[in-house]
Amino acid sequence: MATDGANLWESAMKPFAPLSQPISVGPVTIGDGSLAVIAGPCAIESEDLCLMAAERLAGICSKLGMPYIFKSSFDKANRTSVNSFRGHGLDNGLKILDKVKQEFGVPVLTDIHETGQVESVADVVDVLQIPAFLSRQTDLLLECGKSGLVVNIKKGQFMAPEDMRFAVEKVTSTGNESVFVTERGALFGYRDLVLDLRSLVTMRSIGYPVVFDATHSVQQMGAAGGASGGLPAFIPAQVRGAVATGIDCLFIETHPDPTHALSDGATMVPLDQIEPLLEMALAVHMTHQKAK
Repeated sequence: MATDGANLWESAMKPFAPLSQPISVGPVTIGDGSLAVIAGPCAIESEDLCLMAAERLAGICSKLGMPYIFKSSFDKANRTSVNSFRGHGLDNGLKILDKVKQEFGVPVLTDIHETGQVESVADVVDVLQIPAFLSRQTDLLLECGKSGLVVNIKKGQFMAPEDMRFAVEKVTSTGNESVFVTERGALFGYRDLVLDLRSLVTMRSIGYPVVFDATHSVQQMGAAGGASGGLPAFIPAQVRGAVATGIDCLFIETHPDPTHALSDGATMVPLDQIEPLLEMALAVHMTHQKAK
């Protein structure tokens, strides 16, 4: 798991090579050379929203031949303000995620914030996601690893990419090798998040699938008067750059009407823009696949 110069060079020269151990999530495989998608509304606002978004997203990804995992959070525990919407509770959230899974046959992913949540959440979902602010929480990483499920670790905004290997080691020390790592932007100054493409190369050299979070990486944390703002106009450019650099999966939060979303509306992609965005990403991916 070293990230020495020779290993980084090899990773940079072979960005689209399948990993030695691709990760299976139900019918989806990540790290086999394809470009997968994790997408859905930021928060579980309602059952209707999740079902509608899952149906649209599953249909688009099936049409494009892109492996798909549905994402939405039952609890937004790290909101800027105490008055911000967090969700409708663990039990209600899990019921909705289970309904999405059963109706559309897609794997589901959700955030986990506390060790006491792991057992009940693991009974329903396919991927446990460690939020970026919790990426150094040893007990949480260990408990998620012990679940046996796939664990997606989002790199803290404050972390160097090479240090993600220690977060991965916490999970794999339990005997669970099913890990993704996600780049979601690095803090630049007090509020802005920026994408450093070197991070993608460094994290993929660790040996596990790399996910690029296209929406959180354009955030301006707390810049909207008690909520996070953002610069979503840069999402397409950053998607092109990340895909060309070499990633295994795109993470995109989406909503039919982001201006009225209850969480992260400033950076979510309108649902009707998802298909052209994924078509563009796939075209970049296929061009570089052919050129390798």
